[in-house]
Amino acid sequence: MKKVSFTEMKKGTKEDYLFLDKHEKNFAEKTAERILKFMSNLTETLEGYQVSRLEHSLQSATRAFNNGESEEMVVATLLHDIGDELAPLNHSEYAASILKPYVSEKTHWIIEKHGEFQMFYYAHHLGGDKNKREKYKNHKYYEATINFCEKYDQNSFDPNFKSLPLKFFEPMVKRIFARKPYSSL
Repeated sequence: MKKVSFTEMKKGTKEDYLFLDKHEKNFAEKTAERILKFMSNLTETLEGYQVSRLEHSLQSATRAFNNGESEEMVVATLLHDIGDELAPLNHSEYAASILKPYVSEKTHWIIEKHGEFQMFYYAHHLGGDKNKREKYKNHKYYEATINFCEKYDQNSFDPNFKSLPLKFFEPMVKRIFARKPYSSL
């Protein structure tokens, strides 16, 4: 297999970078498949919850779909907690960074901030500030993020809820990640 000529990026040639660019674009085109594979493995739960991380995500996305949300929001809802596994202390930002190139500013903001907004439901039980979200009160997506948490996140831990399977959402995920990125070089 062909390799680049450099061992330090500053010594790379135009040919090296054109070669890598081709491979990186091919890799990026397969992002949806990698995400779906990762999601399918979230079958275990954080100790104490009644449903797995995957089931929570499926319930959230099913609720968004049933409520007539856009495909972009359904996919974002499906992936909103994808960071729990690898970035438990900043899972919202992790999920938002994965989605950022493919979703609107509004969707990105909702996913990025939902962790702080979710604190409304539990922080006071742990000696924290349940109103931490109030610092965003004047933000244009404040109410949308409250609605996201109320309708799709905080209520999706029900072992008796009939969620749609991951397979149902696969075409949506593939379409969103096939979009031309909102921001490029």
